[in-house]
Formats: sequence, structure tokens, C-alpha cells
Amino acid sequence: MSSRGSTRFALLIVAPLALQACATKGFVRREVAVSRAAVDSAIVAERDARMAADNDLASRIAGLRVDLDSLRTQFGARIAAMEDGLRFAMPVTFAFDDANVRAQHQPMLERFVRVAEKYYPGSTITIEGFADPAGSQSYNMALSRRRAMNVMQTLQSLGLDENPLRPIGYGESRAVVPGAEKFESGAESNRRVVFVIESAGREAAIALGPSLR
Repeated sequence: MSSRGSTRFALLIVAPLALQACATKGFVRREVAVSRAAVDSAIVAERDARMAADNDLASRIAGLRVDLDSLRTQFGARIAAMEDGLRFAMPVTFAFDDANVRAQHQPMLERFVRVAEKYYPGSTITIEGFADPAGSQSYNMALSRRRAMNVMQTLQSLGLDENPLRPIGYGESRAVVPGAEKFESGAESNRRVVFVIESAGREAAIALGPSLR
């Protein structure tokens, strides 16, 4: 075969390969472009979702802060963030040797129910009942549990039905005014209930801030 024929034959072989290579490169470039566009779109979507979530969290925390501050200023509640919960030391107190919930505490309990329903649906709420040191320890334990039970029933009557409620009696332990009993000064503070909302989360601590603790 002449050299000219050889060259022509080589071109016939190389040309399709070159065209195929160009087509392959073009395909790869298009695939890379499509893939890059998809990644960019996913990044943008993730960023937008994160920003929306952050805005929603900020709005939720702002609302929670207002409601917690309202409980504190209007009703004298002392609220503290725990490791994984929120403790409400509410001034829901009882008469001496009595477990009935006073009518004067109804507005305070109604507000607590609204906060629990709005921010913590489904979270377990422990109702801790206490007594002053008058009487035997066993009697005080039973009395404090009756107080917790009665408050639980009041919360349920106010519409708190999505949260598991757990009444517990602690008797005369953890006294606010140690030794105060019956009609002595400070004794009524010992006859009280405390609420603990479990799994309140990080946002509760943020919402509380140092001024509300």
C-alpha cells in the first residue's frame, strides 16, 4: 500500500475515534454541568430550609420568652431550666390540712395550661405536691399526694389532655421555710405544688435568659 493510501486509511480510522472522543467529552461536560447544577440547587434549598428553621425557632423562642415572663410577673412564678426540663415553682398553695385547689389559683393554672399546650404538647408533666411539717411524715406524704392529684384533675378540667400527667407527693421535704407549720409565717409556702415539664429542650434555657431564672 502506498504511503498516501496508508495515510488515508489511518484517517478513516482516527476520524471516528476523534469524533467519538469529542462526543464523550461533550457528554461528560454536560453531565458535570447537570450534576453541578443539582448540587448547587440542593445547597440553596438546604440553606433556605435552614434559614426558615432558624427564623421559626427564633420566633418560637421569642413567644416563649414573653409567655414565661408573663407567668413570672403576673403570677409570681419562679421558673428554672433543668438539664432536660423546665421547673415551675408556682405559688399554688393550700390551706392547713387541706388538699382542695383554691379558686384564686384558677387563672394561674389556666395560663400554665396554655403554655404547656402551645410549647410542650406531649411532654410529661410531673406535679410535685408538698406539705408543712405538722403531722406525721406518712400523713404528710399522703396529703401532699392528694394535693398533687387534685391539681392534676384541675389541669385536665382546663383542657390539658395531650400531656401525660404524673402526680407525686413529697411530704414535708424541700420546705421553702424550714420548720414553718400550721398558721405560722411561711407555712403556706410549704403547702404547695411544683410543676416539672420534661424534655423542654434547649430553647427553654435560651428563652429564660438570666433575667427570668
